[in-house]
Amino acid sequence: MKKLVVKKIGLVVLATLVISVAAGFMVFAGKSITIKGSDTMLILGQRWAEIYMNQNPGAVIQVTGGGSGVGIAALINGSTDICEASRQMKNSEIDKLKERFNTTGVEIPVARDGLSLYLNEENKVSELTLDQLKGIYTGQVTSWKEVGGDDAKILLYGRENSSGTYVYFKDNVLKGADFSAQTQTLPGTGAIVNAISKDKYGIGYGGAAYAKGVKYCKVKKDAQTPGYEPTLENIKSGNYPISRYLFWYLRNKPTGETKKLVDWVLSEQGQQIVSKVGYFPVK
Repeated sequence: MKKLVVKKIGLVVLATLVISVAAGFMVFAGKSITIKGSDTMLILGQRWAEIYMNQNPGAVIQVTGGGSGVGIAALINGSTDICEASRQMKNSEIDKLKERFNTTGVEIPVARDGLSLYLNEENKVSELTLDQLKGIYTGQVTSWKEVGGDDAKILLYGRENSSGTYVYFKDNVLKGADFSAQTQTLPGTGAIVNAISKDKYGIGYGGAAYAKGVKYCKVKKDAQTPGYEPTLENIKSGNYPISRYLFWYLRNKPTGETKKLVDWVLSEQGQQIVSKVGYFPVK
């Protein structure tokens, strides 16, 4: 008789344990959010996630990079909840999303960025026009002497073509022209900054938050206008000529924990983190 009671009690305990684990998994699953995409936004996304999880015990947010194109592809194939992108989705990408999920997605501007040009701190050049930048990155201008610097070859650094920053730079600076074959493509903005910090005659581009150990190149709209650095004042006034929004993309209107996260990111506290990381508030 005692053995029978023990078996019954064991079954009850086991059943209770299974129910508790299942319930715990449901809570975890309900709060788990995946974010993937832009390497430009990776530091910002990770900082948001870290602080949000500290303030909301039980919430689980996983943030990974790979580039805006990779994040958008993940949104389309259903393997991420939120895509971080430093460019807008293309019509072809929206069409694919609609074909699979019957939705055109939701675009949420979450921050602003001044697309920055980085120079080595020892480079004599301090400002360039948009036309000069186009000439440099298309291979028409190959020596710093042609733009007021030393008689030395310009060494080009850029992002891979899955990067939203690559697409934005090509569309808005190169006006659709191809990058010079001499451009060394690196997997992230941090790698570009690291290379230029060691290379006196290098030039690269990326998000404003990454300029550590290098200097900003002031950008001029044309030869007659002054050059500006990517500061909040210059971006708000429109003086800095290559500023952009940074986006979150979702398949559908956010609900539940995702809506709570989005609302927090757009709140005063969330936007303060944008400034601390080195980007600029969305408003």
